[in-house]
Amino acid sequence: MNLFIEGFALIFNFNTILIILAGVALGLVFGSIPGLTATMAVAICLPISFGMDAANGMALLMGLYIGGVSGGMIPAILLNLPGTPSSISTTFDGYPMAQKGLAGRAFGLSIISSFFGGLISIIILMLLSPPLAQVALEFGPFEYFAITMFALTLISSLSEGSLVKGLIAALIGLTLSFVGAAPIDSYPRWTFGVDSLRAGFQLLPVLIGLFAISEMLKVIEDRKPDIAKTKDGNSEETKVGFPLGAVFRKPVNFIRSTLMGVGIGILPGIGGGTANIIAYVTAKRQSKTPEKFGEGIDDGVIASESANNSAVGGALVPLISLGIPGDTVTAMLLGGLMIHGLQAGPLLFENNGPLVYSIFVSLLIANVFMAVLLLSGMKGFVKLLSIPKHYLYPVIIALCVVGSFGVNNRIFDAGALIFFGILGYLMIKGKFPLTPLILGFILGPIAEVNLRRGLQMSSGDFMPFLTQPIAAVFWIIAIGSIAFSLYKEFKKTRSS
Repeated sequence: MNLFIEGFALIFNFNTILIILAGVALGLVFGSIPGLTATMAVAICLPISFGMDAANGMALLMGLYIGGVSGGMIPAILLNLPGTPSSISTTFDGYPMAQKGLAGRAFGLSIISSFFGGLISIIILMLLSPPLAQVALEFGPFEYFAITMFALTLISSLSEGSLVKGLIAALIGLTLSFVGAAPIDSYPRWTFGVDSLRAGFQLLPVLIGLFAISEMLKVIEDRKPDIAKTKDGNSEETKVGFPLGAVFRKPVNFIRSTLMGVGIGILPGIGGGTANIIAYVTAKRQSKTPEKFGEGIDDGVIASESANNSAVGGALVPLISLGIPGDTVTAMLLGGLMIHGLQAGPLLFENNGPLVYSIFVSLLIANVFMAVLLLSGMKGFVKLLSIPKHYLYPVIIALCVVGSFGVNNRIFDAGALIFFGILGYLMIKGKFPLTPLILGFILGPIAEVNLRRGLQMSSGDFMPFLTQPIAAVFWIIAIGSIAFSLYKEFKKTRSS
């Protein structure tokens, strides 16, 4: 308790509070613009933090982290464009709600879920960092491979109507994830002699192309009038709300999604991009009305947003307790600690206890600022729907191209954006679901690298992948998931 008070004293002054507010606001901007992620926000501001003392520098980076993850909900709801990988699932029901004129409700649900999901994960981070990190340390290549295989079994729930089409989409995603240098030995694959393909396809151009460019091509082809125009001050589009009851009326979905976000966030290399998809699919499977998912249901938005923000606290557990960054953002944060002469790990608590707790306090304050800024700006976000699409879309496409280029400063990534936009459009026309493709693309490299590491450890023996206790549990769950999906398909076929 004394350490928490000392940490609070380090943070609770006008300058530091202002730094956190600026960090959250800048993070929201980066999160809401396609291609400008939380990683980029932290990377750009890392040199700025060097000129501050350790408490203020880390407070700025925590504000950027919270804001960057949360900002992705804005384009996800308004434009069907996941601003960050963590907001992929928010598009599934957030965008349909906006199309129905319920953008205000979608934002309200997202903000409440993000705030409370983040709050719970920060409290878990404060209370359970060392023991939770020890659990994560037990996961090796065998366990990670089993987890990714389990996650891939979720494809059946993401295959809107046709399991075969969902599997084909997932295989396309897996194949595209293998383009470039192989892990461990760097052998070039599927490059066709093109040097730019040696680095493979980056996630952001893939995401933006599949979801944003394809959606714009579809709208252009339809040539329908703008779907969202402001009618008057009382129109549904401009109504904003604070639907607290909708989040907590069915607490199981919120609590389950939040805990899943924390648990998946703790595992290095998995991240919020996977956490929000798995939480969404689980909510759909456990729902009494799964057919409403994808049409604009509250539970879909709640599951996605509570999971992605709770993954923030989870990802910081191995970083602070063990010095192991779980993703690119936490790797940047590790750099932030190092430039202030701090070594992340167990000794950080012992040698710099007040500073560690000042980081926790910064996260709590940043979480509050995130909710306040989003709630105060919600009416403005909703009014964006009244902008005619022929003005809005050229600006969005320009931002998408700039964002894709900015990932690695490669013109190739801008070309990849167009390629994936056309691919996404053709898949939509063929009624192939896009989400299994994304899931395959994200999980493919994780599965491959852990398969190869595991085979190296076992000298080519596959049995440890099946017999290690934690891995075996995930295989059992995966097999049960497949069996349940096949049973549902069989039942549906018989009833029809």
